[in-house]
This record gives sequence, C-alpha cells and structure tokens, in this order.
Amino acid sequence: MCYDKCARCIGHSLVWLAILCIVANILLYFPNGETRYASEDHLSRFVWFFSGIVGGGLLIFLPAFVFIGLEQGDCCGCCGHENCGKRCVMLSSVLVALIGIAGSGYCVIVAALGLAEGPICLDSSNQWNYTFANTEGQYLLDRSTWSQCVEPKHVVEWNASLFSILLALGGIEFILCLIQVINGVLGGICGYCCTHHQQYDC
Repeated sequence: MCYDKCARCIGHSLVWLAILCIVANILLYFPNGETRYASEDHLSRFVWFFSGIVGGGLLIFLPAFVFIGLEQGDCCGCCGHENCGKRCVMLSSVLVALIGIAGSGYCVIVAALGLAEGPICLDSSNQWNYTFANTEGQYLLDRSTWSQCVEPKHVVEWNASLFSILLALGGIEFILCLIQVINGVLGGICGYCCTHHQQYDC
C-alpha cells in the first residue's frame, strides 16, 4: 500500500472518531437529557476539561484533514530537489500526527480520571459529593453500590458509559496517529510510491 493512501485512510477514520468524541463529551453535560445539572454545577469536574471536544475532537481534525490531503500533494520540487516533494510532505505529516497524539492522549487521561473518580451526585444524606472518589474505580465492578447516587438517576451508568466511550475512542485515535508517525517516517525515508514513469513526468 502506498504511504499516502494509508495516511488518507487514517485521516478519514480520525474524522469520524473525532465527531464521536465530541458527541460523547456533549452528552456528558446532560444526564438523563436534563440541562439543570450543568447550570447548577452538579457535573463531574472532568466533564469541564473538554477532553472529547478539544482533545479527541478539535485537535484530531487538524491531522485528519492533513492526512486526507496528502494524496493531492505535489510530488516534485521540495527544497529545490526534483521528485522529493512527497517525501517532505510525508515527513511533515509526522509533526501533525504528534499533535493528534497529544490530543488523543489528553482525551484518554481525562476519561480515565473521570472513570476512576466517578460522578458527583446527591447521596442518601442529601449531600452533593463524589461518592466513589475513594474507591479507586472499584465501584465500576460493584453495581450494588451505584444506588448510593440518588440524583441524577442512573448517573453512574451515564458517566461510566460515556467516559468509557471517550477512553476507547481516544485510545484508537492515539494508535492511528502513532501508525501515521511510522507511516510518515517510512514514506519520507524510504521514498514515495511513485514509479519511474511518474518521476519523469514531474
């Protein structure tokens, strides 16, 4: 497979993953579809870190669109040397991939912290607090403890599901960007998939 076609495939995949990250992050603001918990500041603090919107979303769009556009790059005239344009473009894509790695890494870290701490909720003593903060994430394995959160209803399932989705999507984005780093280095060092005929046409 040509290096640019691999990058383009990665780019298209990243676009959809970024959109899903943004949607998942937005849903975290509306437990049970209600807006009052956000306005009353009764959401997990990690929701406000915008990990899915910024990290797994906006910071992923940049490398995604760059990767998609690699196939349309000029194959000649980089740095004054004929036929090395594609190599320069592939090497430069590595820098953009690092931005994607940073964004997806941020998404993964925040999602993991959000899962470990658990949601803020109204407990049986009528206090809003992080009921599962000291369980180090063990509450995820014991569904019987989830009833300690009285309000919002099913907030544990809501937070756990969406943060898990962000964790998984961010992890996939991280892997894809890492693959593009390797792909870009190989494309730049080993040469672009051009035949001798294409090189003479340039």
